[in-house]
Amino acid sequence: MNKEEILDIPALLRDVQMQRIFPDGKTFLDCTPVYDDQEINEKYLEQKNLPGFDLKKFVADHFQLPVPISHGYSNDANKTLEENIETLWGYLTRQPDKGGGSLIPLPYPYIVPGGRFGEIYYWDSYFTMLGLKVSGRNDMIENMVNNFSTLIDRFGYIPNGNRKYFIGRSQPPFFSHMVQLLAGIQGNDILISFLPQLVREHNFWMKGADQLNETNEPLFHSVRMPGGEVLNRYWDENETPRPESLREDVELSHQSEQKPAILFRHLRAGAESGWDYSSRWFRAPHSFASIYTSDIVPVDLNCLLFHLEQTIAEAHELNGNTDLSGKYQSLANNRKGAIQKYLWNKDPGFYFDFDIQQNIQKRSLSLAGAFPLFVKIAKEKEAALVGTVIREKFLRPGGLVSTLETTGQQWDAPNGWAPLQWMVITGLTNYGHTDLAKTIAKRWIQLNADVFKRTGKLMEKYNVVDTRLEAGGGEYTGQDGFGWTNGVLLALIQIYGRPD
Repeated sequence: MNKEEILDIPALLRDVQMQRIFPDGKTFLDCTPVYDDQEINEKYLEQKNLPGFDLKKFVADHFQLPVPISHGYSNDANKTLEENIETLWGYLTRQPDKGGGSLIPLPYPYIVPGGRFGEIYYWDSYFTMLGLKVSGRNDMIENMVNNFSTLIDRFGYIPNGNRKYFIGRSQPPFFSHMVQLLAGIQGNDILISFLPQLVREHNFWMKGADQLNETNEPLFHSVRMPGGEVLNRYWDENETPRPESLREDVELSHQSEQKPAILFRHLRAGAESGWDYSSRWFRAPHSFASIYTSDIVPVDLNCLLFHLEQTIAEAHELNGNTDLSGKYQSLANNRKGAIQKYLWNKDPGFYFDFDIQQNIQKRSLSLAGAFPLFVKIAKEKEAALVGTVIREKFLRPGGLVSTLETTGQQWDAPNGWAPLQWMVITGLTNYGHTDLAKTIAKRWIQLNADVFKRTGKLMEKYNVVDTRLEAGGGEYTGQDGFGWTNGVLLALIQIYGRPD
């Protein structure tokens, strides 16, 4: 199924999803049609109203179900946690293929997260790479950077994942971090090698920025702030339900006061954020129907784009082009100033997202507020204040909660996530707050180890409040595998030591 067929011939897709033929809507999108899906759809339209028609049987007859990429793995109790992860890398490796169904083929091998996720994911992959480096799998790091470079060459950006139904949105832009990671292994010429792709990704996020003025609305990912500065938001080019969550999106539209097209775009933008979903994106903390992601300027996105601009400036400098280097360094400096102006609040001592509907800072605390430490934007005093808030409000027995709200959304309390632990720990370390960083790391390592000992699994997310309970919330059950958990865990163990 290509993107157009998914969206323009919706009869079979819509019926399968709305009748919940599969408990997880993603399953059907990942099936492989046994022959041309246009023909299958036509056959469906011919048969669907016949007496005794069985939709579930029709799907089984015409599609091959996806098999989890890590199918067959079981932990070895005689091996260490790290040794089990080394074995897992093999199970999580996907070889290049010709695609098929919704899969976008990639030219090099890659690591997938595991569980229901049998494709590469953009921001997940950076954290997976951290562990691959510890494992000495530098070849796989290079393969994955090359794959993402190929996606930029093809689409002009890196889609959410290499599935056709993800076309239209990206994810938190970590490509510059990946390139810097590879440059740390192979040398700074890598920055020059991937400079065209770095610039093209920047162009994607900045599309429409030169057309912004006092009278118009935000364009694409670009937002004009009250003082004329340009920052960015999450956004998706489509305003339809996500095919992989069609039923959930349609049902939510029946509960929302927003027009369906507006709601669907906010949902898609929330998926692009990687935080799908969190009260961070809601007008009312406990109302999913109040989601308004694209009307928010997020701290984390703009910090990542600051890093992208700095990396492009560095690559141009290495390439001998001082004029272009100066241009991108100026863009980075301007962004840093705007982040400080609009997203820092000295009274609570923390960074906040910005509501562009009301032209005010949002008041909800989230770990996104620590990203300025991760990319070294914050001043020393600001970093100290952020550290205090992290310690007093976010720290729990198993690590850090993502927000302070408990809503049933998976990116809210009581859940903790590997990438956020890593970024906060790294950010605190950048400013010398090593004791707090070590405390967080030790608690996270121990939680991962305890759950692995209890279940034999490394999970996508963890309950950091009550470490005896599993994490919950979200649109699907807890997944094991798990790419970014493995990566962050190996990297933290290398720095802080093995669990007790």
